[in-house]
Amino acid sequence: MLDKKNNHLKIALLGNPNSGKSSLFNSLTGLKQKTGNYAGVTVDRLEGETTFFINNESHPIKVIDLPGAYSLFPKSSDEEIACKTLLDKKEEIDVVVIVLDATSLKRNLLLATQIIDLKIKTVLVLNMIDEANSQGIIIDILGLQNTLGIDVVCLNSRKQEGFDNLKKAILNARISSSVFYNISTFNTEFISYKEFISSHIYSKKTESDIENSDKLYRFNIINYLIAKFVKTPAQLSLKAITSKIDAVTTHRVYGYLILIFILFLVFQFIFFISETPMNWIESVFLGLGDIISTQLPKGALNDLVVHGIIAGISGVVMFVPQIAFLFLFIGLLEDTGYMARASFIMDRVMRPFGLNGKSVIPLISGTACAVPSIMATRSISNIKERLITIFILPLISCSARLPVYTLLIAVMYPKSTFLGFFNSQGLVLLFLYLLGFVATLLTAFVLKRIVKTSESSFFIMELPVYRWPQGKNIGILVYSKVIIFIKEAGKIILAISIILWFLSSHGINKEYQELEIKQQKLSSSYPTLAIKKEIKQIETQKLEQSFIGHLGHFIEPVIRPLGFDWKIGISLITSFAAREVFVGTMATIYQSEDSEKSEGIKQKLLNEKDETGKPKYNSAVCWSLLLFYAFAMQCMSTMAVVKRETKSWKWVFAQLLFMSVLAYVSAFGAYQILS
Repeated sequence: MLDKKNNHLKIALLGNPNSGKSSLFNSLTGLKQKTGNYAGVTVDRLEGETTFFINNESHPIKVIDLPGAYSLFPKSSDEEIACKTLLDKKEEIDVVVIVLDATSLKRNLLLATQIIDLKIKTVLVLNMIDEANSQGIIIDILGLQNTLGIDVVCLNSRKQEGFDNLKKAILNARISSSVFYNISTFNTEFISYKEFISSHIYSKKTESDIENSDKLYRFNIINYLIAKFVKTPAQLSLKAITSKIDAVTTHRVYGYLILIFILFLVFQFIFFISETPMNWIESVFLGLGDIISTQLPKGALNDLVVHGIIAGISGVVMFVPQIAFLFLFIGLLEDTGYMARASFIMDRVMRPFGLNGKSVIPLISGTACAVPSIMATRSISNIKERLITIFILPLISCSARLPVYTLLIAVMYPKSTFLGFFNSQGLVLLFLYLLGFVATLLTAFVLKRIVKTSESSFFIMELPVYRWPQGKNIGILVYSKVIIFIKEAGKIILAISIILWFLSSHGINKEYQELEIKQQKLSSSYPTLAIKKEIKQIETQKLEQSFIGHLGHFIEPVIRPLGFDWKIGISLITSFAAREVFVGTMATIYQSEDSEKSEGIKQKLLNEKDETGKPKYNSAVCWSLLLFYAFAMQCMSTMAVVKRETKSWKWVFAQLLFMSVLAYVSAFGAYQILS
């Protein structure tokens, strides 16, 4: 059956995790991939297109990369999606390509025999055949093929070997005449295996006895197949080396030290190395803004393009280096086989808090930026644990909070030490980071009891042998994640940037209009130092009279109990574009001569007085602001990517509400206690 819309042959790739299925998908489709989602769930669906050229004829192919599965009795949303896709008539799957790890046939053949019994056109791929050969494993391909009743193809997807045979097998795929199930095992009625699996999945049955009986029956057959068609040498070869390495990497002490060291390296790259390209991107967009500002006629269009559109696009592209570096390391860790070890050793630590061993990478990398870290949660197959990880990630203090922390801590502790030795500023900064980690674990612990799901939490992971990473796969991974972020989250970020620009640069009251006219007159004058200073004062006054300024005055009664006034209120609103915008907004409001220098802003804040003549930014106000920014969402990029990953605004608003309440209560408590 061909795809009626575009005459494509539609094939689905299925296999156990770590069987090399993704490598095969990348090799077949290259960059001709797109990401969608399975209806009603948060798991991505990878699709790609390719063309087979056989005997001077072209055959267009559509490829679906199904989530990894161990069995047709699903234990996770990933496995359930894979099973439902195969059973759904609307999908119109023409051929199922089952990818097996040639070095672990006994484990992989369980899923293969189940798929064969669904009576779908099937091709069996023995991937990593080079590793099997290097280990001295001899497989009787012809005998296995005749017994299974389908074509069996040997493949080395990492070196592109065996692809011509695979393409021919897919085009000539057939339904097996072999049967590997026992009807009496699961039903007294003579129904097909496909009908039984469908009723089991869609009715949410939990007949573990029937499931175990089916698996036991199959393993008896698989043992026969292995004994007859597979000859394995006594030595373990590559697996023996892997076992020796695992004795160190999964050790109850050394394993954690190695993990911490690797995460430290990842953190260094994400946080510090990406700073250079991020600064370069920022300078490019600033330069572009300056060029357009001078070329376009002065007015609303100029302002929109420079401060709305270009600033919004800059806010999207700025994150690309961090996202690229994060997924580069995730790709390296996954391709070498170490990611499975990291998840394994951390699972016991994370599970009491409702998290998964796979949560550790996103949580640690969240200290750099929550945006790529939330995208990294895709490795967590359990939907409940993934949602909890996404929900708590913004509580980790990211690099965007550092300018805010640095300014306020410097105002609060200009020059002081603790116990005559420790730097007070450094201790406060350390406290804020530790506070974020504690908050994430406590929140996860509570959510574990609140979030309900029918999916059971299993941590089943095959520890693959260590391998050299494959550059092409990692390159495609990094490229696809960056494109997804730019296309999906970027649209929301750009839209909110333009909205914030409009609110901060427009007003309709009489005062705003008068300031606008006055600024236009001064701008047409010779730009002396006095005129520049007066224009800057007008810009500050315009900000107060703008829509966002009025909004700041409007929310002032709400934030007054926290020690905040309308000026801070404006900064809270504008910093939704990015937390670090708080510093720039405060600089504009307080007319700092150089808004890029935190020292100038610091002095302005130190000189600011309240209505009683006392310093405005005392310990109470500073601690209130610090705790507010430690817990508040205050980041539209994070909100955009949460929407993208959860496919629901419900989680975005729940997260925003929770963190806003937590931030408000914490800031209120700090201000009232310290006042």
